[in-house]
Amino acid sequence: MPELPEVETIARGLAHTVAGKTIESVKIHLPKMAVAPPGVVFAAALPGERIEGVGRRAKYVVMELSSGRKLVTSLRMTGRLVLQRPGETDYPGTHVVLHYTDGTRLSFADVRTFGRMRLVQPDEAWDADLGIEPLSSGFTPQGFIGMLSGRTTPIKTLLLDQRHIAGIGNIYASEALWEAGIRPGKPANALTKPATLRLYHAIRDVLTRATEMRGSSVDDYVDAEGLRGGFQNVLSVYGKLGDPCPRCGKPIVRTVIAQRGTWWCRNCQR
Repeated sequence: MPELPEVETIARGLAHTVAGKTIESVKIHLPKMAVAPPGVVFAAALPGERIEGVGRRAKYVVMELSSGRKLVTSLRMTGRLVLQRPGETDYPGTHVVLHYTDGTRLSFADVRTFGRMRLVQPDEAWDADLGIEPLSSGFTPQGFIGMLSGRTTPIKTLLLDQRHIAGIGNIYASEALWEAGIRPGKPANALTKPATLRLYHAIRDVLTRATEMRGSSVDDYVDAEGLRGGFQNVLSVYGKLGDPCPRCGKPIVRTVIAQRGTWWCRNCQR
């Protein structure tokens, strides 16, 4: 599933390519992929809307529309947003297509059909349950310490909980915990203050570096132009079962925490 760096890369790409375009028509091949408020017909509501900007919230791509509404897209496991030019063949697995007045089109494709493109009203608090953005100024060391206080859940599980920190998934939780030298199953409230601060800085460092390298293409992820990311080439532990730890040389292990595969070093992460 695309995480913060991948979704940020997609959003930045779309901000350069679709911002300013006007939607001429919408074609929906699989109705469940396009969600609208009650009483609103998705395909009929969008023609004439101008894309004022494109951004990201957590793992969602957010397109700001001229009416004040938003198109919020969850890519889930295999979703892709790909800008196509006149004459290009439809992208495989496309379920929703936004046709623009200049002849280009944005295809929302998803082989596994878990993703959704949702039309959100101006006053709708669609992201009220999402936590703080980990690269924002609001995510502070003291705030992170307070977040962990009193919580007995494994630290890896807490990092994946979007109600606390928005945008971190399995890849970057594993990488940040390795960088900070923290065992993934350790109870959150058992982390010392120095360990918590190491993890805080590791989260921001890993996410920043991954974003600079345009994300990790470990599965199906490509950006809005169909290009792969580069951070998969420098991953330290994720998907590295049996490989030597880059820090100590001991083999990387894989365990399951909260039903998610977790890669880590028993020697370094204590």
